Amino acid sequence: MKELLTRLTAAFGPAGREEEVRSLLKQELTQVGGPDAVVDDLGNLIVTRGKDADQKILVAAHMDQIGFMVTFIEENGFLRITPVGGIQAKSLPGMRLRFGGGTTGVIGQEKLKAQKDLDFSKLYVDMGVNDREEAEKQVQIGDTAVFDAPLVMEGNRYIAGAMDNRAGCTVLLETLRRLPTDLPQSVCFVFTVQEEVGLRGAQAVSYRLNPHFGLAVDVTRTGDTPEPQFKTPLSLGKGPAIKIRDSSVICHPRVTALMRRVADQNSIPHQFEVLEQGGTDAGAIHLSRAGVPTGAVSIPCRYIHTPGEMVDSADLENGVSLLLALLQTEWKW
Repeated sequence: MKELLTRLTAAFGPAGREEEVRSLLKQELTQVGGPDAVVDDLGNLIVTRGKDADQKILVAAHMDQIGFMVTFIEENGFLRITPVGGIQAKSLPGMRLRFGGGTTGVIGQEKLKAQKDLDFSKLYVDMGVNDREEAEKQVQIGDTAVFDAPLVMEGNRYIAGAMDNRAGCTVLLETLRRLPTDLPQSVCFVFTVQEEVGLRGAQAVSYRLNPHFGLAVDVTRTGDTPEPQFKTPLSLGKGPAIKIRDSSVICHPRVTALMRRVADQNSIPHQFEVLEQGGTDAGAIHLSRAGVPTGAVSIPCRYIHTPGEMVDSADLENGVSLLLALLQTEWKW
């Protein structure tokens, strides 16, 4: 799993520019076999497994990561940027960015009377050029960048700048690799686009597929660091979390009950998540058409939306185990 996660977190894929991630996933899917993957008009990647049945489950993990977009190029070659997704300006000075064409830049900040005044209007990107003409040979207005933060492993922990949500993509792909062909229902695996800017890919693909049930696979914050911002019992290494609610969804109680029962029956370590801020593709899936009973599997992750997102390898493995068990269970009540 480490090799796959290394390649996925290295792939360039801010919201709206997921082509490289999708291409890599399509290459991996050819090794899995089965029906060809379908790409819809927004760029969602869809793979269906199992027989045509009365019940259809949509399982989604988003491909995109947070990023930055160039809004202006100064005469002296410095770039002005705006966030693509939720990013706090105060954490950015000194960070390295990588543009789609391979150019690297460093985020700097203007002089401030007080650090509390720092926002994106006070930030710029330094590519080491001398003027606008030289800068425009490398980037253009509208080009996007992501954190330059390749994966490293320390002990059982993976650290990278795009763990949100390449960790979820890895769990989905590994589940596809191991899933038997004889399933009690049809399962549509979807690698979605533009989750970080409003769950947009999930909204479109949910309408298209019209599933009976939905599951999102994403990361979630933990409370196992000194004085965390939000009190939560979630910790790295104690298993994937069964989501109860977040800002975008209150998960269907029958879905969460099923998830808990399957996890208990298969002795899969798990936790329970109540996320005070933030959302996942589950928020769009459950509101599709006349409504879709939806739940979510969450991988605990420290330092979300920073270059140092950290997950535990055992949580990924147990996330795969939980998905495998769930998808081989008949979803009827």
